[in-house]
Amino acid sequence: MVALGTTDIREAVGIFDDARTLQSAIDELESAGFDRADISLLAGEETVAEKLGHRYRKAEELEDDPKVPRTAFVSTESIGDAEGGLIGGLLYVGAVAAAGAVVASGGALLPVIASAALGGGSGAAIGAVLARLIDRHHADYLQKQLDHGGLLLWVRTWDAAHEARAVDILRRHTAHDVHVHSIPASA
Repeated sequence: MVALGTTDIREAVGIFDDARTLQSAIDELESAGFDRADISLLAGEETVAEKLGHRYRKAEELEDDPKVPRTAFVSTESIGDAEGGLIGGLLYVGAVAAAGAVVASGGALLPVIASAALGGGSGAAIGAVLARLIDRHHADYLQKQLDHGGLLLWVRTWDAAHEARAVDILRRHTAHDVHVHSIPASA
């Protein structure tokens, strides 16, 4: 743990050339005991430009800058869960709303079932469109970073053993420009 009064945070940093190796490295980091909260990625291009007051050309320009905005890592499983929740949730809402409207109007059982199926299908279709938008947004986020030289990953380390383990994992998963740096705790 970091001693009280310490003003620096130590972290390992590396740049990945594709999302697959980034995901593999993060999976191994988590398996090795690193908390998901200690793993961060570069925020979106617009957020970075807004925070820094300028656009960046290469990921290497940002890797040691404590002012660079970051974002939490979101796993592909979490994205899939969100997509499933959208589709399933809107399917349910559509079906219940349609069935409720028919029942409220005094409808018979067959129209209730048909309305629920139609409403559920419409809700599921809307959910599928929204799920596709989530996928596209995530793919665009990754591609913009790749266009600027790679996917930047930071891993907070708590001691020398964590540093060595993080650096080893990043290098084994083909990250480049891997190193450990200190940033002010107030950053």
